[in-house]
Amino acid sequence: MKKWICMLLGICLLLSGCGAASPEETNEEQPETLKVVATVFPAYDFARAAAGDKAEVSLLLPPGAESHSYEPTPADILAVQECDLFLYLGGESDAWVEAILSAVEPKGQTLRMIDCVELLEEETVEGMEELPGHEDHGEGEVREMDEHVWTSPRNAAQIVRDIAGTMGELDPEHAETFRTRGEEYAGQIEVLDGQFRDFFDSLPSRTIVFGDRFPLRYFAEEYDLDYYAAFPGCSTQTEPSAATIAFLTDKVRDEHISTVWYIEFSNHLVADSIAEATGTKTAMFHTCHNVSQEEMDSGATYLSLMEGNLETLRANLP
Repeated sequence: MKKWICMLLGICLLLSGCGAASPEETNEEQPETLKVVATVFPAYDFARAAAGDKAEVSLLLPPGAESHSYEPTPADILAVQECDLFLYLGGESDAWVEAILSAVEPKGQTLRMIDCVELLEEETVEGMEELPGHEDHGEGEVREMDEHVWTSPRNAAQIVRDIAGTMGELDPEHAETFRTRGEEYAGQIEVLDGQFRDFFDSLPSRTIVFGDRFPLRYFAEEYDLDYYAAFPGCSTQTEPSAATIAFLTDKVRDEHISTVWYIEFSNHLVADSIAEATGTKTAMFHTCHNVSQEEMDSGATYLSLMEGNLETLRANLP
């Protein structure tokens, strides 16, 4: 990976050199707007909410792309190197980001979302397929930290505030705008957090089953949910063993689960098969890791997607 990144970097340097501005052109440049680059949708959404029209915020991961297998382009590498603030997740799915950062030195500041909140360890619950290389965690062995921190609305609100504060440090002239807008968005997320709490408090059971990956440990921890799933959150596997499917099917039957869940961009074949075997229904929970092109074009936000999740939960859980 690093060798490939270095090759791309060489191309980037050649391209940037060929397009260098003359002194006359440089002198005529307008005052620069704060440039923020984010790798994943939540960071992008949080930054643009705080920025308004006072900063230029861009998203590296194309709509619909899978972050675990994404390969950056030369333009991506240049964007990371040249921006004022680079926002990334910092975790297993960001291995390609670490490769870029080890090959180039960003001119601006970097901020990892996982540094904004308290982290939880990866968790493999009963019946779940283990990640390759994660099968045996003996005494004293360190587990990887779960990187999907934004799935807790409370965490998301804190990350918004941290991003807004960092933007203000880099652009003091607009610091108050960033702070005010960030606080407003964080407050809206906290209202939604209260609505999630009220909803789950009203349920007779807090057990959910995902026939899919489960990158929602922070969400489950926040609202005291019991969960079962086919794979951990960072798994790239899509075909669970017969034992896993049988376990989840029995769990749905035994605990009278009404809905089997899956996540966005999933083929949901596992969820469908469990639902068919148990006579239940399926529904999608949007993790907000990335969005489709249609969602991007329609103006989807972290807040709107999570509000949609709440409505889907209300419609599918007793």
